[in-house]
Amino acid sequence: MSVATTTHLNFRGRAREALEFYRSATGGELTVATYGDLGSDAAPAEQVVWGQVSAPSGFRVMAYDVPPARPLERGTDPFFVSLRGDDPAEVQRLWEALGEGAVVVVPLAPSAWAPLYGMLTDRFGVTWVLDVAAG
Repeated sequence: MSVATTTHLNFRGRAREALEFYRSATGGELTVATYGDLGSDAAPAEQVVWGQVSAPSGFRVMAYDVPPARPLERGTDPFFVSLRGDDPAEVQRLWEALGEGAVVVVPLAPSAWAPLYGMLTDRFGVTWVLDVAAG
């Protein structure tokens, strides 16, 4: 069983630009899925619903373009902490533990890109994205 923590940055239409910058700075590999790729109309089709730069050095960062319906103020909610695991039971356990006193933003459930995905803001104001890595 394995769980990794990754900083997940939030942008409004600039996620691809930021990810490309981090890729060039770190020599990492860029992976991007757009709202259009998933058939979602929550944001413009070319915007990033999920992106990641992963470098051989161990550098890893995720980013996405916050949909227009979700508020975003620079400095208020500039990042999420992503917990990605390979064991659904462990991710469920972490969800329940972190969820004590939390506000659920997206319930933990299967999604188009992961066997389980959910988002909550804990009682300290930290927003966590939990998912099971697609196999």
